[in-house]
Amino acid sequence: MGIKKIAAKLVNGETALGIELGSTRIKAVLVTDEIETVASGSFTWENRLEKDIWTYDLAEAWKGIQSCYADLAQKVAEQYGVKLTKLGAVGVSAMMHGYLAFNERNELLVPFRTWRNNITGEAADELTEELGFNIPQRWSIAHLYQAILNEEPHVPEISFLTTLAGYVHWQLSGTKVLGIGDASGMFPVDEELASYDEAMLAKFAQLDRVQKQPWRLEDILPPVLRAGQSGGMLSSEGAGLLDPSGALEPGALMAPPEGDAGTGMVATNSVRKRTGNISVGTSAFSMNVLEEPLKAVHRDIDIVTTPDGAPVAMVHVNNCSSDINEWAGLFGEFAAALGVELPPDKLYSVLFNQVSDCDKDAGGLVNYSFLSGENITNTSVGRPLFVRTPHSRMNLGNFMLAQLYSAFAALKIGMDVLINEEKVSTDVMLAQGGLFRTPVIVQQVLADTLEIPITIMDSAGEGGPWGMAVLAVYARFCQDGTALADFLDERVFREASAVTLEPQPHAVEGCRKFIERFRSGLSIEDAAGRAIQDYV
Repeated sequence: MGIKKIAAKLVNGETALGIELGSTRIKAVLVTDEIETVASGSFTWENRLEKDIWTYDLAEAWKGIQSCYADLAQKVAEQYGVKLTKLGAVGVSAMMHGYLAFNERNELLVPFRTWRNNITGEAADELTEELGFNIPQRWSIAHLYQAILNEEPHVPEISFLTTLAGYVHWQLSGTKVLGIGDASGMFPVDEELASYDEAMLAKFAQLDRVQKQPWRLEDILPPVLRAGQSGGMLSSEGAGLLDPSGALEPGALMAPPEGDAGTGMVATNSVRKRTGNISVGTSAFSMNVLEEPLKAVHRDIDIVTTPDGAPVAMVHVNNCSSDINEWAGLFGEFAAALGVELPPDKLYSVLFNQVSDCDKDAGGLVNYSFLSGENITNTSVGRPLFVRTPHSRMNLGNFMLAQLYSAFAALKIGMDVLINEEKVSTDVMLAQGGLFRTPVIVQQVLADTLEIPITIMDSAGEGGPWGMAVLAVYARFCQDGTALADFLDERVFREASAVTLEPQPHAVEGCRKFIERFRSGLSIEDAAGRAIQDYV
């Protein structure tokens, strides 16, 4: 599409804005109603460990959102000669789960508790037993029930409980709602009702500690919406929050707010049954859209939904790329000390390409990339560790392969349950995430680790905010009843290309040896968590 045509769409508000609050970056993407990317903006932020709670400052969230939007609006002005004043639709997504509790005066009762916390084990275990449904530690209901068990004084004051995406959406629109995919990480949902499971709500209400509370759970959770429904409109106050300059007009349609898992499914065209996707970043997760229910309850597998409400088996791990990023930063400092300045993509490319010529079992090296606790391995506290024996083969290629294997190890442990015990299979498994910006290498390592073919689409690099923008366009144009999967096939991915890599037998065997050593040494990781206090 030419510059003049895009400029006309910008003036007429024939656009959609997707905002995503990720673990390390807040990102915004603006697309036309024909799903052509116009401009993007980003802001770097980081979670903090405060009083043993992983959290983000909500003031920092707004600073990031406003910075993203200002960056994007400036690019629009520079590239298209248009002042951005009107949007057709807006969608917000963010890290799933966590705990944001507000009182009747809309005041935050305790600092935001993120998905990264492993502090709700007692509640998660009891709820899983009582509901007959896996409740992970990071789910909002686990945080709420743990707060009840801990007799935290704020609990009786709760008037509204939501996720980060739901909170931002509420502030922009004045509407307290949540997309069904994100809602399914707060409390189990019923696919047919497209709302919270009524039988499980009743079981929760009967718990002794819950009966003492002055509220009902269904009254404090946000109402649930499927993709394509209206989540309200951008309010005057919301427009001012998004664009403090005052240039942005209110009135844009607000799509239902979603979690980053949902936008990842959209960005990889993985919402149809028998499709799946893997997102890797600070955390990692795989999503398999199910044809039929799982045969058993598994503590390593969450049941969530697509943005249009189809059940999904999710394997979520808390730790993926954080340790790799720290090592890459160290190598970057070393290069700079030698007088060589390497841009990030070049630095990662140089490091990852060393994997092409190394021992496929990483030469006996072992790495634990646990910056925080990890549910799948029952690790309560994270302490990144690198271990070698006197006869391990220590070189750069083996070191980087150990880093990549470690980043995917917990995901493999969870995926093995899904594949080997539940016999779940997919027609295609697509992957996305910043690590894949180095072509072939990381994709091949992931295929070898999980022992399944991995596909990368040419659009996968667009990521979650683009996926949220697509959902915002869908909310504007699905009134004809077009299903989300058909909309993606016909309007978004019709001409998309992809590359699939098969697992290599010799590399698979090498990775199995690494995983065996990884499992054997988990007690070292546990001991480190107990023995080494955090450095503050």
